[in-house]
Amino acid sequence: MSVGPLVVEIICIFILSAYLLHKYGNWRKQHPLVTIITFISWYFSLIIIFLIPLDVSATFYQQCKADHDHTKNSPSVPTGDDETTTSGIFSTVMSNGSDEVSLVTGNVSHRRTVRDAQSCQKPWSYVPEILPIIWKIVYWTTFLLTWVVIPLLKSYANAGDFTVRGKLKSAFIENLIWYGSYLVIFGALVIYVIVSPKLDIDAVQLQVIGITASNTWGLLLLVLLLGYGLVEVPRKYWAEASKTYLLNHTYFQVAKLSTEKSEAEEELEDILEDIRRASDVIRYNHPLRKHVNTIIEKCPDAFQESLNKHLDDFQDFDRRGLQMPSEKDLVKLHQKVIAALLSQHRTEAQWNMLVEKACSLEDIQQNEICASREYHHSLRPQYTGCATYICTPKVEWYWKIVVEPVCLKVLAVLLVIFSFMVIWSEVTFFSTDPVLSLFAVFIDIAKRNYHYIYIEFACCVIITYLCVCSYYTVFKIRVFNFYYLAPHHQTDENSLLFCGMMLCRLTPPLCLNFLGLIHLDGHVTGQQNMIETSYTSIMGRHLDVLPLLENGFYIYYPITILLLCIATFFNLGGRCLSCLGFQQFVGEDDMTSDYVSEGRELIKRERRKQRRSIDGEIRRKNFQEKYQQKADNYSRRHKPMGRLRDSDSDTSKGSIGSFSTKAKYSRMPKTDDHVELLRQDEPIDFNEDTVADFTDELSGYSSGSGVNGSERTNGPSRYSKSSKPRGIFDDI
Repeated sequence: MSVGPLVVEIICIFILSAYLLHKYGNWRKQHPLVTIITFISWYFSLIIIFLIPLDVSATFYQQCKADHDHTKNSPSVPTGDDETTTSGIFSTVMSNGSDEVSLVTGNVSHRRTVRDAQSCQKPWSYVPEILPIIWKIVYWTTFLLTWVVIPLLKSYANAGDFTVRGKLKSAFIENLIWYGSYLVIFGALVIYVIVSPKLDIDAVQLQVIGITASNTWGLLLLVLLLGYGLVEVPRKYWAEASKTYLLNHTYFQVAKLSTEKSEAEEELEDILEDIRRASDVIRYNHPLRKHVNTIIEKCPDAFQESLNKHLDDFQDFDRRGLQMPSEKDLVKLHQKVIAALLSQHRTEAQWNMLVEKACSLEDIQQNEICASREYHHSLRPQYTGCATYICTPKVEWYWKIVVEPVCLKVLAVLLVIFSFMVIWSEVTFFSTDPVLSLFAVFIDIAKRNYHYIYIEFACCVIITYLCVCSYYTVFKIRVFNFYYLAPHHQTDENSLLFCGMMLCRLTPPLCLNFLGLIHLDGHVTGQQNMIETSYTSIMGRHLDVLPLLENGFYIYYPITILLLCIATFFNLGGRCLSCLGFQQFVGEDDMTSDYVSEGRELIKRERRKQRRSIDGEIRRKNFQEKYQQKADNYSRRHKPMGRLRDSDSDTSKGSIGSFSTKAKYSRMPKTDDHVELLRQDEPIDFNEDTVADFTDELSGYSSGSGVNGSERTNGPSRYSKSSKPRGIFDDI
């Protein structure tokens, strides 16, 4: 047994989960409980996905040993042809050169080459004793998270109540829909078991029925999401190769989001105005004032400052015409402000990403006609660090204009082929004679030659693509658009919890579906006397209790994925929504053209804003550099005079040896007040605007006066040579 690969993989999954949570979340601002729950849900879901290949390779090794043990215990059969069929379960053909076993199950005949125990190669990651323990811990943890903890925590965070009991009550009422869908399936299965005369109910079977209800709910949703993603993911990469189409689609999304963003901001402003009125009515000595302060703490900082600036709790307030809100009104107001802030934050993050994407696409469109073949950014380059030396303008031009579109089209073609393989395998995975599932054929070929590394790699690729197609749909379709994963720490807590809940809910049925595709689930394929994976032994027991699901639903329901893919390919859903008046990017119709034109104008306005912001930063930077340069020149010119004062400081107790910020004025050594007035020396005040002095002095130097520092020895003057001399008593 080698636990090294398992430990390395668990550590890598831990690092990947931490990186994703750091990229999308912000652990400094979000609640620690949200960070912990989200990390556990993501981490355990990824463990199921990436440890299934290890379970598959270990199962093939155990199957090889089982076949050899049965060969040794079976009666000898005279030598005959390489393929022999007898009336029984097994018939053995022993040859001089090799040991061959022909397995016969019912009317199905399989020819399989089996070697002795010494030639059954052990996988490099063989850990059969540990995997069942891991599956039990991971599955039941994700089960509790997805059905109990995360829904309650998500609703608890969005509840407007001011007490823990009130928040829990509101969270439970809000989740009745989720729990209701689960209880409907669970109750139907319990009724089926009660009515069936061959089945009895006990504690173990109730536990299995609970697993069945969870997996059935997940499979219902999984097929819907997978049917959309298998078509949309390859189409997305093919569309990204055409920058003109992608730019028009981005303009459409910008115009569509602009309306939603304006509505979210207006709704937030209305709610803030209600909070202001409630704060004016409920003063410092009212029992409900603490609830008002709790609501105000959720508001933006600018609103809190404006509210505190005009709030005087010790001043009487005229409450005539204003109704005193009750505690229920404050609860509703609190819930409204939480929802409005989430909506405003989501739309703001989406807006920034779309604007950045549109500007980048416009730059690509402008650089396509560039004759110098050097990439020019309209605003500022996005590369920092070592990337500035690698991504030169010429390299960037060839990559974005020439290489990237070709790579995207090649990737789209490969994904189309992979999607066809998934669809074909989903429709035909229940056929075992002949074996029609492509994934089952590929895995079986590698199994015969003991290519365990290839098996694990192929399993990882298949499961990863299934996950990408399924989870891509979750954050793509309009129903779930309330939740949005935004990088650069812009994802809110609600979206993080929702993502973790969907991962925990969809991953177990997805892995069971994958095991059925490669014919490692005997309940689905109908094969007898076969060794199943450790994961199936824990998750697949529900089919033993419920034959209805074994012989019908779990086999034939995935076939509906073909209908969903056809509907997605012809965009039937988008066309229907467009006919009903919903904004959809469906082609060259009038509504789409208007939205594209509006989005183009909005991007132009955002470009002007960013250009002004960049120009302002450049001006401030140049001013600081010029100011620093003038200060350095000033200190260099007066450095000899400072040394002179330091050398003569002992002979004049009243004089000041060097310039200081604490000094109001400076004098020449051995000079009294009368001589200083006659010389019309102007005191230097470092507390005044020194920038004006440096600017006037620099202009004097540029005109040719004082270049060598010979005309000014007693400090700078605020007047040039052409200005009228000051009077003696002007300072009085």
